[in-house]
Amino acid sequence: MSARILSASVLIPVVLLAIYLGGWFFTLALAVLVVLGQIEFFEIVRRKGYRPTENLCLGLSLTLLAIQQLYPQLANGAFVLAGGLVCVSLLFRRQPPATISDMATSLLGLFYTGYLPSFLVQLRALDGLGYLLLLTFACIWASDIGAFFFGKAFGRTPLTPISPKKTVEGAIFGTTASILVGLAGAALLGWSLWPLTGVVFGLLVGVSGLLGDLTESLMKRDVGLKDAGNLIPGHGGILDRADSYIFTAPVAFYFIDFIVLGRLPLP
Repeated sequence: MSARILSASVLIPVVLLAIYLGGWFFTLALAVLVVLGQIEFFEIVRRKGYRPTENLCLGLSLTLLAIQQLYPQLANGAFVLAGGLVCVSLLFRRQPPATISDMATSLLGLFYTGYLPSFLVQLRALDGLGYLLLLTFACIWASDIGAFFFGKAFGRTPLTPISPKKTVEGAIFGTTASILVGLAGAALLGWSLWPLTGVVFGLLVGVSGLLGDLTESLMKRDVGLKDAGNLIPGHGGILDRADSYIFTAPVAFYFIDFIVLGRLPLP
């Protein structure tokens, strides 16, 4: 537990500083995490005998981050083009010849550890001081902490075989904690249609964070790993800490942009 606390005491101030600075400072900090997380992902993939195009995916993921910072309106199209480039590169790979599994895991790596996290750049850019990103993170933290402690104390019903320690009770309480933080944050930020927007936001963040956690658990379980890495003492690897944020990033961004800020494109 002491290693976990020490790691958290170092990481949390760094994360808060990156959020506060915003701009390229935040994007570059995120780029480091994306690279490290993608390396962990491909190490998991290689344990299954697959041979993805790792270097190309890393380069394209960093390019997506830069596009999110400079031309965010082009990000979705850029991801499609990047996926096409990955496929083309594998079609013409000579040694070893590519398989459908190599192509699938390459595209998953680009999507899961490149494209999805890149939405944190847009989420940070929605407001000047990063309050919206902080609220998103606060909902994730509340969900994780609530699910852990409540599930440990009162959890009786297993949630899924993918992650045997998770319980239905913990998941419900964790999501409830996220909703409460979403309610409070929406009130403080003066969101329209409060309290509905706060409730829905907290619910979406809680559920998407849980799904991200379970997705990483599925990958680790498939190859017999407890942790995706050992970079963070007491916490495992980057993916072990970032799994809840990966699916949450686009969900939070689009909800705030389309619903809270009213930018939903209409025909």
